[in-house]
Amino acid sequence: MPKLKTKSSAKKRFRLTGTGKVRANVANKQHGMSKRPQKMIRKARGTMILSDADARIVKSYLPYG
Repeated sequence: MPKLKTKSSAKKRFRLTGTGKVRANVANKQHGMSKRPQKMIRKARGTMILSDADARIVKSYLPYG
């Protein structure tokens, strides 16, 4: 069998944790932070764990992840 290809966009944006959950950056943090509430800026700090439905899609893009 040939090797499966990983989606290049997914390997740049997502990482898998040790337990198999998908970790991603929080959205809406690239620019325009002055117009966003301070609470949102704090909550969007760092990374987040994707929901199960989204994680199932991302894992199909990362066959060897």
